[in-house]
Amino acid sequence: MTKQAKLIVDKEYIISEIDSRIYGNFVEHLGRCVYEGVYEPDHPSADEHGYRSDVIELVKQLNVPIIRYPGGNFVSGYNWEDGIGPIEQRPRRLELAWRTIETNEIGTNEFVTWAKKVGAEVNMAVNLGTRGVDAARNMVEYCNHPSGSYWSDLRISHGYKDPHGIKTWCLGNEMDGPWQIGHKTAEEYGRAACEAAKAMKWVDPSIELVACGSSSSRMRTFAEWEATVLDHTYDHVDYISLHTYFGNAEDDTTNYLAKSLEMDHFIKSVAAICDYIQAKKRSKKKLMLSFDEWNVWYHSRQNDQKLAPWTVAPPQLEDVYNFEDALLVGLMLITLMKNADRVKIACMAQLINVIAPIMTSKGGGAWKQTIFYPYMHASVFGRGTALQTLVKSPKYDSKDFTDVPLLDSVAVYSEEREELTIFAVNRDMQEALLLEGDLRQFEGYRLVEHIVLAHDDLKAVNTELAPDNVKPSSDGNAELEDGKLTARLGKLSWNVIRLAKRQ
Repeated sequence: MTKQAKLIVDKEYIISEIDSRIYGNFVEHLGRCVYEGVYEPDHPSADEHGYRSDVIELVKQLNVPIIRYPGGNFVSGYNWEDGIGPIEQRPRRLELAWRTIETNEIGTNEFVTWAKKVGAEVNMAVNLGTRGVDAARNMVEYCNHPSGSYWSDLRISHGYKDPHGIKTWCLGNEMDGPWQIGHKTAEEYGRAACEAAKAMKWVDPSIELVACGSSSSRMRTFAEWEATVLDHTYDHVDYISLHTYFGNAEDDTTNYLAKSLEMDHFIKSVAAICDYIQAKKRSKKKLMLSFDEWNVWYHSRQNDQKLAPWTVAPPQLEDVYNFEDALLVGLMLITLMKNADRVKIACMAQLINVIAPIMTSKGGGAWKQTIFYPYMHASVFGRGTALQTLVKSPKYDSKDFTDVPLLDSVAVYSEEREELTIFAVNRDMQEALLLEGDLRQFEGYRLVEHIVLAHDDLKAVNTELAPDNVKPSSDGNAELEDGKLTARLGKLSWNVIRLAKRQ
């Protein structure tokens, strides 16, 4: 007998309006993300700036609203001044975070130019590892002050008359990690971040700031780190960051696909810490979350250990994603949408070549990895109000998790466009799941399409020679009649069920 799941979607079961920035991404000076990804001046598709236009077109399909830059671990040793001015005068540096050579051909201005081409804002990170208050406030002045000061006039002399107007800034990166250049204790970082935040906002009071949270919930200092850092910075920052990466090195799919529950618990734990500090400070401000690094990362780790140091743009962190990775990415996106009341920014890490939805070959093609599709669907169709779907689903236990629902879902409603989208994953490895949905609140709606991403081989991948091996189709079987939705969700499938008001 086919397993069954039920859900109820009601316009009144509101989680929050979704901030489109939860569909952000991340570009770091790491591996081939910038060089041979963003920038390859000798490529046949290169534009007048040397940017790969084939990559630009793929990024546009993802509708990325904001991109974190330039790191990541990279930023903790980065002198931002190395990346401005005449390119031929820029220094080549030993890049210690990833043990490469950084040519500095791409810097702040070039990246802002590229971001505009793909329609994205920039989420700029400052170095609080080897640098501090002075470099941070100068960078804000260079980027955002109109004119009449040393750094703003220097930007103008570099050919950028109008300020960049960058509104979101990260106060360093993963400063709790011993691997980080300039690693600090929570007390040390909290003080440094507080002082940097004050000075940066004195330069431009309109900016928003993200303090570093824990690098993962598994860090020994987790929770205590957040509490201490926020004790120092709460009045001066707008978000605290979360980072997490998942993998399936044990080849245990049932456990792997349950890891989005860990992500959900992480979000709720950090939100609780923020609320504790709010209560402690008797503050009226509710701090929001920036999940500014998240993805699957485990395929490339062994290859990375074999790479020679001190080369330019080596193939680092080039995970080739399979079909089951796409399912987990979809589940992580659902988790972000379900927490839209607190998560206002999120950045998949990263965008091109480095643990990325887009891959390129030098001088050759660009193609979509399996994880491209759930990310694109969420970004394109997941704009509006997140609604809590009341789900009744069979459950299972795995190695690390109990009561894992076979069906995970969220609904997004756009009152303006009169559209409803249901995102759903069936975690069952053996059977389809018969879904019944109560949508009587959406009278007069019709089914637009039922998109399905599925594959018989969990380990199936896309390559330059076979770029469409794993791709979605619109041949799902959902039906809507008298407010009742029915659909047969195939085993291990990502589903996007789109509905709209009849015209």
